[in-house]
Amino acid sequence: MKIKSKLFIQIKRKRWLYIMLIPGIIYYAIFRFAPMLGLVSAFQNYQPFLGFAKSPWVGFSHFQRFFHEPMFWTLLRNTLILGCMNILLFFPLPIILALLINELKHSYYKNVIQTIVYIPHLVSWVVVASLTYTFFTTEGGLVNEILLSINKNPINPLLSETAFRPMILLQLIWKEAGWGTILFLSAIASIDPILYEAARIDGAGRWQQVKYLTFPGIKSTVVTMLILRIGQFLDTGFEQIMLMLNSVNRNAGEVFDTYIYEMGIKGGQFSYSASVGLFKSVIALTLVLMANTIAKKLGEEGLY
Repeated sequence: MKIKSKLFIQIKRKRWLYIMLIPGIIYYAIFRFAPMLGLVSAFQNYQPFLGFAKSPWVGFSHFQRFFHEPMFWTLLRNTLILGCMNILLFFPLPIILALLINELKHSYYKNVIQTIVYIPHLVSWVVVASLTYTFFTTEGGLVNEILLSINKNPINPLLSETAFRPMILLQLIWKEAGWGTILFLSAIASIDPILYEAARIDGAGRWQQVKYLTFPGIKSTVVTMLILRIGQFLDTGFEQIMLMLNSVNRNAGEVFDTYIYEMGIKGGQFSYSASVGLFKSVIALTLVLMANTIAKKLGEEGLY
């Protein structure tokens, strides 16, 4: 009873904070948790006119079908390759960019550069895809016009399996690398300036300050963001890839997200696409738990 009374007193004392939480709780309850009830369709032969209650149960048959599909290995290969590119090639870039921006001593130039690298994030993927087509199309594209003007053969990466993945990576870098620096710059700003002053007095150069002060100071933030990025390992960006896919590069670019769209929205196979999405979500959750466990064993804070 004493515990309940203390809890009630705490809630009463901070009641306005709890009241302010209500809109957020309602939002997540309606748009995040309630839709999860629809995952039951992954184990049914869902029929919209019958609903979840009356649709026949089929157990794991949709999962068995998916694992035996010839397309499964293509989807897995493409998703893993793009996921590894995101982790190994894209993830370090915002960290490096944040460290470089932090080394700018003049606040005016630092603010200008930050603004410039943030702007691409505000551009939609539709515009990014349109710009890519405008630059590389063989029919009047800027790049090919320049190549023709210097007597070089035109290129067409839009219709190339080999060029598809590098093109996706370059789009992602251009659009999101600058925006990704925000958290790392905030973490750098939280480091006590007195430490840098003491390091300079001891004769530490700028590289030594970055190596022994800046990077250790943001290590926990880097680890946390890496765990979250690993959780998005299979989430390769539906909108971006869907806009760049065509009949020629589909074998190199078809991933789980685009396959779910094709089978579920366009094909009307709701239960089958739900099973594919559930499989992807379970793998993502497993990766987050594994990454967090490894981070804990290495002495880092992790997510929880």
